[in-house]
Amino acid sequence: MKIKRNIFSAFFCILLFSGCGFWGGRDKAEDRGEQLKEAEQAAGHFSAQDSEADEMAGIAEIPVEETAFVRKQQTGRFHYDRLNEEEQITYAEILIILRDFRERTALSGTENDMIEKVFQSVLNDHPEIFYVDGYTFTRYTLGEKVKKITFSGTYNIEQKELPAREEQIARYVEECLSGMESGMDEYEKVKYIYEYIINGTEYDAAVADNQNICSVFIHHKSVCQGYAKATQYLMEKAGIEAALVMGRVSGGEGHAWNLVRLDGNYYYVDTTWGDASYQITEGSSGQNLGSIPPINYDYLCVTTAQMEKTHTIEPIVDIPECNSMEDNYYVREGLYFTQVDEEKLKEVFAASYEQGSSYVTLKCADPLVYEEMILHLIEKQEIFSYLNAQEGTVSYAENEEQLSLSFWL
Repeated sequence: MKIKRNIFSAFFCILLFSGCGFWGGRDKAEDRGEQLKEAEQAAGHFSAQDSEADEMAGIAEIPVEETAFVRKQQTGRFHYDRLNEEEQITYAEILIILRDFRERTALSGTENDMIEKVFQSVLNDHPEIFYVDGYTFTRYTLGEKVKKITFSGTYNIEQKELPAREEQIARYVEECLSGMESGMDEYEKVKYIYEYIINGTEYDAAVADNQNICSVFIHHKSVCQGYAKATQYLMEKAGIEAALVMGRVSGGEGHAWNLVRLDGNYYYVDTTWGDASYQITEGSSGQNLGSIPPINYDYLCVTTAQMEKTHTIEPIVDIPECNSMEDNYYVREGLYFTQVDEEKLKEVFAASYEQGSSYVTLKCADPLVYEEMILHLIEKQEIFSYLNAQEGTVSYAENEEQLSLSFWL
């Protein structure tokens, strides 16, 4: 069917990652003629033709059966399960396109408003898709009616390079999981992975691939999104349900962390904030790695209320409330105090010396207990009754925001 040149148009949109989050490119409408030719030169995704059939020639289609099969495979994925049916169909189609490095492939739907949400949901559920930087889509219209939308991934490597990268990742994962003791419960697995990543990764905003798992698994340096995706990837390999969460932290900086499910309860985990190298990089210039504990456990299996003291959650799907303390690090390790308990304090410090620990961190249930603990341990100097100190000095750190106290042994 012939159509008039002035009523057929295409919309072209680009989305690329930047920092811990991403930014949306222009959604640009062009009429046919000179404007369309300019868009064609800039994007290279479509060309001006005289007929609708010619305009959409060569566009790949995804069989309905393939989409249905992939949809069944996605059941149980955190973000996928929280999308409506139309979004889930688009999710499956985008996943197929990204997995196969496809370009200019048609989506079954003709609404572009949900593409960004669904694309982000796919990547949030699939940390193994580390080779995608963003996407482009083109919307073809006849008058006011959208006839078709095509989608392409933007890839940071060629498909032929993928097996070599995956082999490097597999070696890291095998080494990590081989050190996990048999019989560990879910909390112990999460703690192990948290510590493993922190001990083997340095916070570095300049490292390559810092928005994906390659930064941690191959370069051993990363930023928040790399930490969070690597944490998610390892937890899933260990049989732990984990999701990527995006948001902001104090000061408005974009940030990424994880939501995990242990024994039916949800908790937040922020591996980046657990790493002393991040604390030094983002903290005061007077700090050094010896002045704070090498691992900060304040963000290992915490509640929504605790997380929201420093993090602003910006979910793209509904996030469940985290209100259990059962598998919180301090509770599980016997370091959580609802009152000043001298006998418990003796046991904690004695156990830490026996285990060869270099420091002890205590967490208080509320501000009143925190103040009482400072009064008892510091102002009354009762800390020396728990330390094997040769001199009358002790190094310690206060964290009023987290209601925690750290003492060097």
